[in-house]
Amino acid sequence: MSNEFMMPKKILTGGKALINSKEYLKLLGKKALIVTDSVMVSLGNVKMLTNILEEEKIYYKIYSDINGEPTDLMVEKGVEIFKEENCDFLIAIGGGSPIDSAKAIAMMTSNAGKISDYMGKQITNQLSKVVAIPTTAGTGSEATQFTIISDTENDVKMLIKGSSLLPTLAIIDPIFTMTAPAKTTAATGIDALTHAIEAYTSKKSQPLSDVFAISAVKRIFKYLPIAFKDPKNEEARTQMSIAALEGGIAFNNSSVTIVHGMSRPIGALFHVAHGISNAMLLKECLTFVLDGAYSRFAELARNIKIVNEETSDEIASKEFVDAVNGLCKELQIPSLEEYGIDRDKFFDNLDKMADDAIESGSPSNTIKNITHEDIVSIYKALWR
Repeated sequence: MSNEFMMPKKILTGGKALINSKEYLKLLGKKALIVTDSVMVSLGNVKMLTNILEEEKIYYKIYSDINGEPTDLMVEKGVEIFKEENCDFLIAIGGGSPIDSAKAIAMMTSNAGKISDYMGKQITNQLSKVVAIPTTAGTGSEATQFTIISDTENDVKMLIKGSSLLPTLAIIDPIFTMTAPAKTTAATGIDALTHAIEAYTSKKSQPLSDVFAISAVKRIFKYLPIAFKDPKNEEARTQMSIAALEGGIAFNNSSVTIVHGMSRPIGALFHVAHGISNAMLLKECLTFVLDGAYSRFAELARNIKIVNEETSDEIASKEFVDAVNGLCKELQIPSLEEYGIDRDKFFDNLDKMADDAIESGSPSNTIKNITHEDIVSIYKALWR
């Protein structure tokens, strides 16, 4: 059986990647809509970008209102500005939220109706070009055909996908991650780890995605604790930027599974940052699915060298889950209760969250069969 494998058209990585992007940026259009947030402006990251654009005589308009996880209302405003300003391409700079927003804006400048009309549909028509400049090491959105946008009317995080949503150019410059605070480093790093684990243990895994997934897992276990404790460690930041990219490439081609499916409803209803909600679910979700994929989880354990070749797959896979849980504790990931979520409200929404998780399609990629009742049970187990 053949496998399709997709990546951004061009990727620039490493120190001075932004500076070296000049020759590519000037080929993309005459005026860019810069999609970002107010923190990126205040930190000076947007200024670093606009300096490059001004040198190349590329006009731009800054849209810096993506302050939080992206919503349909943010996208609508972005589309309006893009059209009013006569922009012809987009540059996203920031975490996953600005990048996902830029993809969605590009989509809605070329398609009619509301963005909610496109949930579950494949986006394949030609869109405005998107440049993605991640400033966190985690979401992998710079390398994927997905965008996640909250539907404010129905309290649902919409997963929208299609080959047209892949960025034209991804600029992976670790200089932008040096200012990320410890909590952001932890949340985004665990998001990248979840991408890699789920990509490797998905029904849709394939040889090429496996290469990127395993490499990402190895890098993250080695370098995420260092980046968390020593934010100015350039080597750790560089390696985590690469790991996030690898995780994005991996799940772009083999999809995510149960953790992401269950994470999105928590984020939509309780406004938990995506990486944190993933981390809250990892232990219970992975423990539940282990017996469907002992050999795959065991291989991850062997690759991070926490077991030897003689260890059985079942034991090795359990050791891997323990290692993941240990990493989350080291990164001070809070529980639902510690985060301040109301237990009664959470339990009142169990069926809705389970329905939304299944509707996202992600749990169906899990090697083990997942039912509505299974998801409800896992949600309940988060309060032990």
